[in-house]
Amino acid sequence: MPAKDYRAAADYAEKIPNNVSLHEDRRLQRALESWQPNFLTWWQTMGPTLPTQDVYLRTAVNVGREGWAQFGHVPMPEYRWGIFLAERDPGRRVGFGEHKGEPVWAKVPGEYRSELQRLIVIQGDTEPASVEQQRNLGATAPSLYDLRNLFQVNVEEGRHLWAMVYLLHAYFGREGREEAEELLHRNSGSEDSPRILGAFNEETPDWLSFFMFTYFTDRDGKYQLGTLKESAFDPLSRTCEFMLKEEAHHMMVGTTGIDRIVQRTVEVMREHDTDDVAGLGAIPLTMIQKYLNFHYSVSLDLFGGETSTNVANYYTAGLKGRWLEDRRKDDHQLTSDSIMVESLSEDGQIGQTEVSALVGLNTDLRREYISDCEGGVKRWNRILEEAGLKQRLKLPHIAFNRKVGAFAGIEASPEGEQLSEQDWQRRSRDWLPTDVDKTYVRSLMQPVHQRGKIAAWIAPPRNGINGQPFDYDYVHLI
Repeated sequence: MPAKDYRAAADYAEKIPNNVSLHEDRRLQRALESWQPNFLTWWQTMGPTLPTQDVYLRTAVNVGREGWAQFGHVPMPEYRWGIFLAERDPGRRVGFGEHKGEPVWAKVPGEYRSELQRLIVIQGDTEPASVEQQRNLGATAPSLYDLRNLFQVNVEEGRHLWAMVYLLHAYFGREGREEAEELLHRNSGSEDSPRILGAFNEETPDWLSFFMFTYFTDRDGKYQLGTLKESAFDPLSRTCEFMLKEEAHHMMVGTTGIDRIVQRTVEVMREHDTDDVAGLGAIPLTMIQKYLNFHYSVSLDLFGGETSTNVANYYTAGLKGRWLEDRRKDDHQLTSDSIMVESLSEDGQIGQTEVSALVGLNTDLRREYISDCEGGVKRWNRILEEAGLKQRLKLPHIAFNRKVGAFAGIEASPEGEQLSEQDWQRRSRDWLPTDVDKTYVRSLMQPVHQRGKIAAWIAPPRNGINGQPFDYDYVHLI
């Protein structure tokens, strides 16, 4: 078992930086040090392809509330990926399910071993997947500021992989070590060994896709981590709590990236008094909407079906809670509660049906996510409104372009109108990116790697990183 000691500050004198006193468990330390070269090989072969001297990155040094990270120029292969758990609350108790009120678990209960391992593997599989999806984006970065943000997201997803691998090695024995190896053997988009979840096998071929991914798909990650943070298995809870602190930057990259694309499109529309900015080096609002439609609908699928007995069992067992569980005004056991979930009626119409609240927990979490996503759309529409434009962006209907859940077997428009397969084939090009759209967006992806310069299709940011100006030397290229 791992050492019991815990420090808020990370020990960077060790081969693997950590705040879990790894040196006190020599067997675990050796196992992780033997995994480390495999991780570095994966990073070199499947990580960012653009050669760099160094990058202005933040590195976690403490898990406390203040001063938890330091910034500096670091050669990326020398980035200190480490293992960090949030501070332990000695009085913490299980907050939900049949173990509610009992002390949280420092070890894995035997009866929940396989379920907990599966939850950790699925979460862990998403972390390297996004690095693989984004590995070629550096070559077309619109500015050094954006290039730096891409690399920050990448190294932190790598650290999140380390977080899950630590749990697998420390608490799940030989099977855990084998699963940790498999996390490096699966690859995004591979025909033979793809990543577990569909969205993490999609391409991220351009920066509009990257910003949509970090807004919508990383936001799914926020909610999944939020449910695991509630877990009665305390090491998992504390691991996810600190990961959420890092994840906030990833979503900021997406939110402000789309802000800046919309802002630049508005500027070109007003300058030329036209909606058709495709020939003017900007991305049309209709095209932005198509990319939004795709990434949002794919991310909705990550929450699973509207109902799930597995998730109900996870909740009852105390393995995985709800988003902000302690703010819920109920008994935190849900045995006699119900919820209305989206469904298809017997005659195939889109509607709702009442189910047990436990069985409907996926729907509960997806609705929290949807409400959060609406905040970004309001931001982007405020840019349009302030420019005096009538166009507005919007989230498509929950049944649109779904491959998982109640609506996987039907086709629906962004307004929720059910369509025949023939109508969908004819009209979907108006709602999802076409090959022509993708080709146009990719044609704009010309690299701007000069300090203080930026591509013409995106506006510069309002602020730099860590108090630095936009024209700071964020990345030194080879």
